[in-house]
Order: sequence, then C-alpha cells, then structure tokens
Amino acid sequence: MDAKEEKLSTLHGLRLPRVNLSHRRNRVFDDEFGFYSEEYFREMLSMERKRTERSQKPIILAMIDVAGILDSVSRRQIVRNLTSVLTVSAREIDVKGWYRDNHTIGIIYTETNPASKDSILQKIHMNLGLELGPEIAGRVIVTYALFPEAGDASGGKDGHVADVRFYPSPYGYSPSKKVSLIMKRVVDVVGSSILILLFLPFFVLIATLIKLTSKGPVFFTQTRIGQGGKPFRFIKFRSMISGNDSSLHREYVKKLIQGEADATAQGAHGVYKITNDPRVTPIGRILRKTSLDEIPQLFNVLEGDMALVGPRPPIPYELENYHIWHRRRVLEAKPGITGFWQVAGRSTTTFDTMVRMDLQYVMRWSLWWDIKLILRTPLAVLKGAY
Repeated sequence: MDAKEEKLSTLHGLRLPRVNLSHRRNRVFDDEFGFYSEEYFREMLSMERKRTERSQKPIILAMIDVAGILDSVSRRQIVRNLTSVLTVSAREIDVKGWYRDNHTIGIIYTETNPASKDSILQKIHMNLGLELGPEIAGRVIVTYALFPEAGDASGGKDGHVADVRFYPSPYGYSPSKKVSLIMKRVVDVVGSSILILLFLPFFVLIATLIKLTSKGPVFFTQTRIGQGGKPFRFIKFRSMISGNDSSLHREYVKKLIQGEADATAQGAHGVYKITNDPRVTPIGRILRKTSLDEIPQLFNVLEGDMALVGPRPPIPYELENYHIWHRRRVLEAKPGITGFWQVAGRSTTTFDTMVRMDLQYVMRWSLWWDIKLILRTPLAVLKGAY
C-alpha cells in the first residue's frame, strides 16, 4: 500500500477493509478449452483498462460469440479448433479467455494501434473460416470494443459515459460475493422502508415549511447517472428558489474537477456545494446543513436506482469534465445516500481525493463495511455538510 492509500485507509479514523489479494477461483485456467476462466479474464481486463487509463496506450477487446456452435458440433473438436484460432489470431502478450463462460471468448490486444482493428477482425474471421469451415464460421459473431474510445477524453456527452464492456465487475464481483450482494439489496429495501416510516413526521414538517416560505414544488427532481452510466430520476427536498439557473454550479463543478485554483474563489468550501450560493432559500440552508434535503432519496433506494451506501450520483454535465479514470466511480458501483467519502471526507477533500475514496470503497467493499458506514452517518450529519 503506498502513502496515499495508507492516508486514505485511516482517514478520520475509519480504516478500510483489507483486499484479499490471494482470492482466486479454483481454476484460473479453463482446462477444457485451453484459456483463462471468466473470472480471471475479467480481472485481467480490469487491470489492462486501468493500465490504459494511466498510459493512454489503447487496447482492443475482440469478442467471439460461439454460443451458436457449441451445441451443434463436437465440443472436443471445437476446443481444438478454437484454441488454434486464438493462437494464430493474437500475439503472445495478448490475453485470451472467457469473457462470458461457454458463450463469448475474449482477446485483449494490449498497447495496440486503434487503426489495426479492421485487420485484427479480418484475421480472426479468416482463421475461423480455415479452422471451422465457412458454414460453421458463419454462425460465429465477432465484435470489438476500443478503449479509450476514439477521440475520447471525457464522458457524459449525449448521455454516454463509456463502453460498459470494459467495466464487467461491479464491487469487484466474484462468486464468493454473490450472497453478499444479494444481502446488500435486502438491507437497502428493508432499511429504506423502515427509515421512510420513521421519517414520515419530517416529511410532513419539511414539506409544510417549504411551501410556506417559498414558491414552487416541495420536491426537486433531477436526472442523475447511476451504475453502469444508466440515468435515473433523482429526488430530494427543494432547497433552492424555483426555476434557478444551473450555470453557476455547472461552471463551479467544471473548475473543481479540472483542479483550477480559482474554484474556491466563488465561496466554495468543499466538493460540489457552494457555501454562499444565492439560489438557496433560508429553509434550504438548514436542510442542506443537516442533510435533511436528502431524505426523499430513500425512495430512490427502494426503487433500486440507489443504495443506502455508495458513491454520490453525478449530474450528467459533470461527466463532460471527467478524466477517463474518474468514470469508474459511476460505472462500477450503485450510487448511495451515504458512503466512505460522505462519512470520512465530505466537504474537506478535493475532487480527485473524493474519486479515490469512491474507488477504494468499490475495490474493498463488504457488507460489514456498509453497516459500519451507515452507523457512522448520523455523526457525520451532526457535524454538518459545511
């Protein structure tokens, strides 16, 4: 663990769970087919994608869909022929394995010129035809994905975040975590239902105060980006004047993400929130300071768009300014009401530090850590957002 990770791991006294680096599937190598198993291949895909995020040297993911032929000819012969196809269609340094077990074979072409994708596909098609024959090869579907995408420096434009095929492992998914992920959803449903009932008096009181003190609706709805880049309808209590212009926040977030020094010159004291924002109503200031404006997000949790614990869901225009590595916080986990950053960092961190904390959460996630973050949330709320 480097110094930066060590600092994050003990931030505000909250120690992160350790990563079990020794965990591996019983068989890293698929003995029957002669290449990597799905879990290990996806680990390698994730590693190569992260390497590209740092080096900007592109990778190409070729996917060979063989589901249509595995049941129609001799399985043993297909094993022999496909192994031969992969051997002659890729270099020794390229990674070959199951992208999806018994369905799709993947080849990761590392540090490859994007312009070579057509010749790579032609070579795969040619070798499939030579090994399987034109009739069977015609039932094999070959596709590809390029990372980073051509001309791609940031995400979010036209609702597009990134090619999700390069982000196949939410919460570092493995078969051993399947039960924990199911339990996470159970905790979300049960927890949000109980909290909605407990907060009913606050719903009535806050709604009344909003209606008495400013014109406009009680609730504020907005499009946010969820897990895998999927947009959803985000809901919270309205804390600003109705019909306000978002350009102030849009410009502030742009400068914040880009790390410009004058981002704090507008009165900002932390990530996302502007302290002296003229658009905020008097009641809204109280709601924001106590985080009571976020109570309606419990309905987002109940609907499944959010979790009780996870990264903060971004606004689409924020994604336009994301660096390529920032996207992982959106693509690899379901957004949450509270989380590692919300509890341990909140309004005292830079944007990049917030993203690193989100990625630490995704990488080291466990159900027990979720519970600890939930239990620490009331204290973080009492301290105030800023």
